[in-house]
Amino acid sequence: MRILILGAGGQGQVLADALRFAAEAGQPVTPVGYLDDNPALWQRAPLGLPVLGALAAWRDIDHDALLLGIGANRRRCELYTALAAEGAHFTALRHPTALVGHDVLVGPGSYIGAYVILAAGSVVGANAIVHGNAVIGHHNHIGDHVHIAPGVHTAGDVNIETGVMVGIGANILPQQRIGAWAVVGAGAVVHREVAPGVTVVGVPARPL
Repeated sequence: MRILILGAGGQGQVLADALRFAAEAGQPVTPVGYLDDNPALWQRAPLGLPVLGALAAWRDIDHDALLLGIGANRRRCELYTALAAEGAHFTALRHPTALVGHDVLVGPGSYIGAYVILAAGSVVGANAIVHGNAVIGHHNHIGDHVHIAPGVHTAGDVNIETGVMVGIGANILPQQRIGAWAVVGAGAVVHREVAPGVTVVGVPARPL
């Protein structure tokens, strides 16, 4: 499968590196290159992959699937929604060191990073990011366009709704719900429901 990465910045390069590891582990994936709207990147080749032009050129480049290398949830959501409406095909990417339960479902366009644990019964929606060393407990529901930073731990039966950002090293206790487009600050401990659109920080986590 030939995969084209949209975005050549930090997140795009994380995906490119994971694709290389996946290919080395025998997965049938080949990174084609990047597209990025920053012309200063067009003559560069991060991690040895060329930046082939602007995002709008995705139709003109031979590929089988797209991945969005964009960390910002709202921008990634906007692009995914627009491109899917135009017929773009997205694939999920799992780093070969990730430990994913046998019944776990991962939606199109999502990235599961290095040394992630996704326990039994969990579901990851479309276009989500679960970064390295995160531990996602059993029967979690991770919504579309979510971004889970490195080192996050969630207990069982946690529901993280659409567009949520969970910062580095945060911990979410069992059976908690994080409402859509909320933000959980780095290192926070969530012990009660977080309303949609609210930012919480601290131990225990409280609205900012």
